[in-house]
Amino acid sequence: MATAAGTSPERSIEIEKKFDVDEGTPMPDWASVPGVADVSAGEERHLDATYFDTADVDLAAAGVAVRRRTGGPDAGWHIKGPLVDGGRTELGWPLGDGQAVPDQVRAELARWTDAPLEPLARIVNDRTAYALRDAAGGVVAEFVDDRVRATDLRADVERAWCEWEIELGPAAPADHDAFFAEITRIALASGARNASSASKLARALGR
Repeated sequence: MATAAGTSPERSIEIEKKFDVDEGTPMPDWASVPGVADVSAGEERHLDATYFDTADVDLAAAGVAVRRRTGGPDAGWHIKGPLVDGGRTELGWPLGDGQAVPDQVRAELARWTDAPLEPLARIVNDRTAYALRDAAGGVVAEFVDDRVRATDLRADVERAWCEWEIELGPAAPADHDAFFAEITRIALASGARNASSASKLARALGR
């Protein structure tokens, strides 16, 4: 069995809002959002992720995703748990050696399944990331402009689309609902549309 360096995963809560956009849709003026003082320069990232599931897609049925992703500041193995109270718990481990699912990841997945895992989808994402910062320099949120190419590996179907994501950062306001309401107002006025799928993986699978 494969192993990944370290036995304790990094843990975070992912709270985000997604939008569908056409390619080349101009980025809104996020500095007009209350609490956002400035926006960083864009950082280009090339992300390449393979998602895994059982033959009966037990993890997807439970709202869980497991992937191996290269590129970006959090390259590694990730488990995203089910959506609870507007957020998903994300666990992360280093890439380690090889492509096989590491023992530590399998151990965390045991609450949902102990069946063998096989590649489910590949998602390649050319991302431009921006930090939305408050007056003290704290990151209120991260905005990403994604150009996505996905392959449903089991159905041999390819899909491509563009989307925006806003994920809350360490300096996010206490009133998440009001913040996302303003983000949504500005995004829709700028040409974005409400997301047609709950996640990139769901969209890769035609859901």
